[in-house]
Amino acid sequence: MQLELRRETLMMGEELQLSIRALRREDAVHLHAWLNDERVLAFYEGRDRTHDEEMILANFFPEDDEDVSRFLVLVGSDPIGYVQYYPIDDEEKEDYGYAAGEIIYGMDQFIGEPSYWNRGFGSRLVTTVVQSLAFEKQADRVIMDPQAWNARAIRCYEKCGFEKVKLLPRHEWHEGEKRDCWLMEWRAKR
Repeated sequence: MQLELRRETLMMGEELQLSIRALRREDAVHLHAWLNDERVLAFYEGRDRTHDEEMILANFFPEDDEDVSRFLVLVGSDPIGYVQYYPIDDEEKEDYGYAAGEIIYGMDQFIGEPSYWNRGFGSRLVTTVVQSLAFEKQADRVIMDPQAWNARAIRCYEKCGFEKVKLLPRHEWHEGEKRDCWLMEWRAKR
């Protein structure tokens, strides 16, 4: 089941519509461009991990991964990024110290068009998806694990109501080394 996200209107000098739609096979061309741009890779995956067509298909269009919901992010009709969410299973909940009965979703995203960075689109995207997960999936929490050095992402997530929960030492491989990440969470206020 996909989220039904309403269109958000942003006032940024002109009226711009931010929306997401289910990822389609023809969107691979956008993912390929973004995941071969060193500016994007510096924050997502690493500059030493450019994506060829085979990687794009394996990572974003797998045939056996029905739990992950994948979306293209648009401003007007222009593709600008990617977002995905997925339920956290009981084993991962236990690893992070959460109760098995809670409804927890993980979320990952990036704005792939650098001309849209630092303009509020990331925070609007995160807020919209989190609110929809809380409303439509009754999520108790939404979690992310940005790398500890990525101050811009962490500020964005904090602006959206996420809090740092704990440091995850050497959690993610990035540009030739294991990097520390923050486990960050948003909690529903019920």
